Amino acid sequence: MNYFVVGTNDMPAAINFYNALFEHTPFTQTYATDRMTFWQAEDPDAAFAVATPFNQEAATNGNGTMLGFNVGSADEVTRLYHKALALGGSCEGEPKQRGPKFSAYIRDLDKNKLVFGD
Repeated sequence: MNYFVVGTNDMPAAINFYNALFEHTPFTQTYATDRMTFWQAEDPDAAFAVATPFNQEAATNGNGTMLGFNVGSADEVTRLYHKALALGGSCEGEPKQRGPKFSAYIRDLDKNKLVFGD
């Protein structure tokens, strides 16, 4: 596994909540953009983030939520992205550098959003 993202409709409140929640844990806030904030532990592959949904619809307990897989390299990200599409998945974001990770986004046959990262 790579990282886990949950959606938010109020980024400042979410940042305050998770900063407080993660006090005295290995997770610290490490990276932020206008729509996403990351917390990471000592292991750089263990990350958690909150995000406003990319599709600009309201965050729910599904919209803005995805499951990330650490696959070890940019080549493997690209390979799995193309494999998922060949198996009938759909594209949610082609392979490229995004924040601290090289990643690609797909939806599986049930429309579950997955991300492959290096």
